[in-house]
Amino acid sequence: MKEPDNQDTDEEKSDKSKSERKTSQRSSRSESRSATRDDFKFSQDITDDMLTEGEDSYSDDEDLYVEHLEGSSSSFQDDNLESTGESLYVETPAPPAEEAEEKVKKKISVSFFYNYDELASRPFVTPDSSIPLHLLTLVHSFGYDCRKRANLQLLDSSTLMYIAGNQLILLDLKTKKQTYLRSSSGGGIGVVGVHPNKTHFAVAEKGSSPNIIIYEYPSLRPYRILRDGTDLGYAYVDFNYNGTLLASVGCSPDYTFTIWYWEEEQPILRTKAFSQEVFKVTFNPEDDEQLTTSGTGHIKFWEMALTFTGLKLQGYLGRFGKTATTDIEGYMELPDGKVLSGSEWGNMLLWEAGLIKVELCRAARKSCHHGPINQIMLDEGEVITVGSDGCIRIWDFETIDTADAVDDSGLVEIEPMNELQVGKNVRLFSMIKMEEPGNNFWLAQDASGAIWKLDLSFSNITQDPECLFSFHSGPIQAMAVSPLTYLMATTSLDCSVRIYDFASKTPLTQINFKEGGTALTWVPQLVSYTGAQIIAGFEDGVVRVLELYDPKELAVFAGRKKILDAEIQLKQVFKPHTAPVTALAYERDGEILATASKDQTVFFFEVEKDYKPIGYITTPGPVCQLMWSTTAHPESTLLIICENGYILEAPLPTVNEDEEDHDVVSYEIKDMNIKCFRFTSVKSKILRLIEIEKRKKQMELKEKEREKRRKQLIEELGEEGEKVFQEEQAEEEEEEEEPLPEIFIPSTPCQILCGFYSGPEKFWVSLGGYDAGFLYHCAFPPFDKDRDITEQKDEPFDFRFLEDTEDNPVRAITFSLNQIMMFCGMENGAIRVYILSQNDFSLTSMAEYWQFCVHDNDYGRIENISTSFDDRFLVTSGADSNIFIFNIFSELALDKDIKAKVPLPRFGIETEAIPQDIEDPKAYSIENARKRREHDKLMKEVEEIKARKREKLKALRNEFLKLLEMNEELPKHMQLKRTIQE
Repeated sequence: MKEPDNQDTDEEKSDKSKSERKTSQRSSRSESRSATRDDFKFSQDITDDMLTEGEDSYSDDEDLYVEHLEGSSSSFQDDNLESTGESLYVETPAPPAEEAEEKVKKKISVSFFYNYDELASRPFVTPDSSIPLHLLTLVHSFGYDCRKRANLQLLDSSTLMYIAGNQLILLDLKTKKQTYLRSSSGGGIGVVGVHPNKTHFAVAEKGSSPNIIIYEYPSLRPYRILRDGTDLGYAYVDFNYNGTLLASVGCSPDYTFTIWYWEEEQPILRTKAFSQEVFKVTFNPEDDEQLTTSGTGHIKFWEMALTFTGLKLQGYLGRFGKTATTDIEGYMELPDGKVLSGSEWGNMLLWEAGLIKVELCRAARKSCHHGPINQIMLDEGEVITVGSDGCIRIWDFETIDTADAVDDSGLVEIEPMNELQVGKNVRLFSMIKMEEPGNNFWLAQDASGAIWKLDLSFSNITQDPECLFSFHSGPIQAMAVSPLTYLMATTSLDCSVRIYDFASKTPLTQINFKEGGTALTWVPQLVSYTGAQIIAGFEDGVVRVLELYDPKELAVFAGRKKILDAEIQLKQVFKPHTAPVTALAYERDGEILATASKDQTVFFFEVEKDYKPIGYITTPGPVCQLMWSTTAHPESTLLIICENGYILEAPLPTVNEDEEDHDVVSYEIKDMNIKCFRFTSVKSKILRLIEIEKRKKQMELKEKEREKRRKQLIEELGEEGEKVFQEEQAEEEEEEEEPLPEIFIPSTPCQILCGFYSGPEKFWVSLGGYDAGFLYHCAFPPFDKDRDITEQKDEPFDFRFLEDTEDNPVRAITFSLNQIMMFCGMENGAIRVYILSQNDFSLTSMAEYWQFCVHDNDYGRIENISTSFDDRFLVTSGADSNIFIFNIFSELALDKDIKAKVPLPRFGIETEAIPQDIEDPKAYSIENARKRREHDKLMKEVEEIKARKREKLKALRNEFLKLLEMNEELPKHMQLKRTIQE
């Protein structure tokens, strides 16, 4: 990666210096390392030496340690043996002299594998129900958690690996085929690591006491399971240079740092890495006994040291001294033991003996990168830094290694040898090298939602950066499916709207804007009969109508770019709100569009007249959902759900045909009869009633037991039995009854997450916070214009208990076309499906359910869930950037070559002018523009009045001056004096 002119000379020097360094370092350590290795070999033979935890012993009792090996390892493994005829352990006889005093040592057979089908997590199905286990089958993933640390690994030249919620995805770069491995815990996957020889990879999971599962590649068979390495999840794993050891570090709360001899499933050393979040742990590639960890505000240097009590992990914190404390994402170990790390402000820090030796910056004290350095590597004798600024810079190793401070600032100025700016709005997180002979290609993880292929050869024939895959970055805010075909649209705060053909597993097209997308719906067929239009809401309050079409049906013009399978363009734009748009809904006849926002307004538009504004209403809180009543309702009404506990029902707005638009002073509708329900918590009352019912049943059971005892005594003793029974009852002490649960109502209303109509003036809602755990059935009180809604306290009239949702509320609900299946998207990223009776809107049959964790359990809450137009597919999108496509169980077989039909282009669309977009986030909304226009009109009238007054005053002044002149012309005795005139 030298400059082309001096490439040969520099390569020779680099290879020579690199060889000399390695020889020097290895020879200087050979004696100490060989001595330590002899003691270190206990791990490879699984002897009974003690494990250590920091400076303390991990196990001080040999018998307890053996019990740990046999109890925690063999019992689980024996349950998962494959029918291969291989034994889990093979006995290793002890030397004859020690045979009488040493226990039999056990070793796992190299040919042993676990059974993946028994290991992988499965859906939960209500016991004794008829719900099929494979109700939903994952068929494709369109998302990528691009902000997850080290979430891009390479298994061979054509196979990528990354985590997607509870799945590990292996992606073939040539065929685009995806292969899935499920987590074993169902609690998610924390991180993955690849063996240096690409023969195995480690999947470190999340959940309660999660495992690290080592898979063999390419067979993908589970080879080893590492247990009890952390409490709730792993943050990072790393193999040593020759792949015999594995280092792992846990997440909060324990941050446990463990070194494993993974082939025997045994921890060697264990300690607490730090008291704050740890990002990374790595072995020194030149010395397996030296490791480094880094994270929030720290870097820590570790060494395996042989002490009188055994092998221990000794760590010491790096001291920042006069340098500002920083989070450290990227670092690398130098051959001589020094460590080079990045910083939040973009400079490199060279550490030696736990202190910052120098801080490296560019000329004129400019930072090495604009923003954090996320990765530092040594490749072919050169230092590579990867920054959040989208730049990759190459630095001379010798200059860095020998850098020394020349003044008290501790800064040393250096310049990169080469650099590559990948692109605009690119935030590089990590890179991994593709092992292709003769090439210097790398794959890069872009936190802005992409995977790049980069050529770092820096020669005359260097290829431009190539974006292999593009994804949403961050939570998927909204999703909609076509009412006619297998098309899906999504939007996110990354400012893009994307279209997918989920039947053929193909991303089709995307369009980008200046602001992030927050709401989306597919325009119904009543409005766009071809199903070609999508309407989207954005962060700045703008609503855009987009049109999708198949460009291959248009005439081909000279110089036209590559023709895609679909294109999307702007059709119309307007700005009804001043805050993010949160919901969009078309009235059942397609005549009215309602838009809602966090600015506490709902705006209505007349669809047929190019979305002519009708007016808006104000709401008592930020709106989170809109839903129009179906044709089953006698009247068309709009259900408006606010986050802060208010639910409104608005009638269809009246369209005034006679009133001209320029005559309207304000668009606010003040005379609409809006019904209001203010949710009041009843959970404590429900829990109280449940407790009363429980105690009642206990009393009834006790009474039955007493009666049984009385009859038994009478049968045995006759009349005397009654007396004995009464004496027993008198002697029996009355148990003091515990007080019933207190009635509790949260001071701040819990957030309403979602809801739906169940009938005219009735609806169900799901809440978060304290009120989670139930679905509540509510009814609107009669409209009363004199009622103060802030004083309302309305309670639901019915509820349904939801199992295991106390801390895991329902966030999104949709139904199958026949209303028999209710699909719920959960807070923990799981899909829950309830099986209902036909037309059971009261949910009386809601009991049996199917549940499967698919998105990330910690931050992958499902925001959107929807079925395809024919109920063959279910699509979900979550806050973890993932989009999953499932087949819904059916007796009918799906066509293998099924594909969505992209709408044909509208006649004349190619010559139609694209409307002027609203790109300024400070642009006036429709209402503010009207108010501004009225203000300007009023100001104009005021100015006109002022102008008329000025003209009148000017005329009076001129007349007065004429009178003064006439007065001067009169004889003096006839002239009026000036004082009199004034």
